[in-house]
Amino acid sequence: MFAIFWLLDTALGIYWFFVIASVILSWLVAFNVINTYQPFVQTVSRFLHNATEPIIGKIRRFMPDLGGVDLSPLVLLLCIHFIRILLRTSIAPVFGVYGY
Repeated sequence: MFAIFWLLDTALGIYWFFVIASVILSWLVAFNVINTYQPFVQTVSRFLHNATEPIIGKIRRFMPDLGGVDLSPLVLLLCIHFIRILLRTSIAPVFGVYGY
């Protein structure tokens, strides 16, 4: 059971960084810092978009329109953090797993 909870926590941690990288990449594209015609940038952008957009898109449907500000990645990061805390403090101890 220890390995399962560790794997879930690690997967959520990695996804956390994917969301952060997606936000930073969108800022860099918006301010024309990087060239979106580069094949490497296109590949990274497509990967991050495909990894994060299904969940962020669902959150975006319920968020109010704030103009040019998109808070859905922030909501997703808070949800990931909440799930990680819930795993560590409530779910794992039920199965006898402490301090993974």
